Parts: sequence; structure tokens; C-alpha cells
Amino acid sequence: MVKQSRGGYQVLWHSIAHIELFSIPDVAERVAIGHAQEKLEAIGWRLGSPHSSAIKGEQGFGLRELRPRAGRSRWRPLYRRVGVESFVVLVLAPEASLNARGFDKAIQDAKRRFRGLENH
Repeated sequence: MVKQSRGGYQVLWHSIAHIELFSIPDVAERVAIGHAQEKLEAIGWRLGSPHSSAIKGEQGFGLRELRPRAGRSRWRPLYRRVGVESFVVLVLAPEASLNARGFDKAIQDAKRRFRGLENH
């Protein structure tokens, strides 16, 4: 886990998600993700549309997507609330309308990574 917190809420990054973040070649996209994270740290679970959205349906598993640039980013950090004041970013997913298969795979990866955290 990688701790990155600047506000009232704590945002942790799964170590693999943190590597995924820094594998994005576009620095502006990484900066936008950082700004979205700052909103989550400041507002917490109250952060809503267009900056955050629940993953709907059976596959949702309590996951939410952080929506950098109010949804105009190609990337979606998928996260889940842990405890009262903490969140964990589990995976960096492609935006669903641009890569539905990649987004669905990212959801499965996020579930697997979360279960791995629960077992430790």
C-alpha cells in the first residue's frame, strides 16, 4: 500500500495501482488524477457526480470510480471505502466507453486485489 493523503480523508493506493498510475505516459492525465484524489481527500464519501460514480450492478462490489476532469479523462481510478475516513484505490481502469473490455477486466482485478487485502 502506498499512502498519499493531503486532506481530511485518507487515500491509500494498492501498490500495483500506484505502478499503473505512473505508467500513464501523459503527465497531464496523472496531474488530473491527483486533482481528483484531492477532491476525494477533502470531501470523502460525499464526493459525487461528476467527480465520482458508483460501479453499478452485481459486479459493483462496493466499488466507485474516481472521474478525473469531471469525467473527461481516459482513466478511472477504481476505489473502495475502507473504514470511516479511508479509501483504497485498487486499480487504474480505462474509461468504460473507450474500452469496455478493459474496464470490466479492471473491475475483476479490483475485486481480487481487495480480497487480497482482506486476507492480510
